[in-house]
Amino acid sequence: MSETPDQARTRRRWISLAEAVAVAGVIIGALTLWNSWSERRADQASKVAEQAAATRAEARVELSATPRHDGRELLLKDERHELQDVAITFPKPLGITPQHPAGDPVIDASTGLDKTLLKLTDGGADDRAGRVPVLITVSYVDGDATRTTTGLYDVVWRTQGRHLFGRALKLEGLRLRQRAGTAAALAAAWAREKP
Repeated sequence: MSETPDQARTRRRWISLAEAVAVAGVIIGALTLWNSWSERRADQASKVAEQAAATRAEARVELSATPRHDGRELLLKDERHELQDVAITFPKPLGITPQHPAGDPVIDASTGLDKTLLKLTDGGADDRAGRVPVLITVSYVDGDATRTTTGLYDVVWRTQGRHLFGRALKLEGLRLRQRAGTAAALAAAWAREKP
């Protein structure tokens, strides 16, 4: 049986249509594969970013302070890290030498902070409260590594009148003012906060 010219044209048209459908199927398959691959890659990047953020959060020092010895000291601690060395730097106009506690990491008022703040607040009300900025540098253990960070904190204090011996200073707490503190930031904070 032989084909007529019209039948041959129709057959060729069907072959061309079948080829076009096959090419379209290949293109759709390739686009689907590329879309799946890019979504998987985006998910992996998102997971890596989340893990990095969690690692940074775990590595961050969150200092807190507990008053002890009737407010004469603030014991510094971080719930997630073991503190190795602590250095506390006071504003230069106070004339207090930096503290490097050898034992417990403490801010000790008897190193001159009490006398200096009582002198600065003399002549006013006996009962006063305020803050003094300090720069705290901490070395701590994070996993197998020892890291160091410096932050600008406020030491919260209160003065109280006494029946005998004038006034007394009590340290009440510690507040973070700025992470990654500097000496310049300490000087600027003192210029704004001095009593």
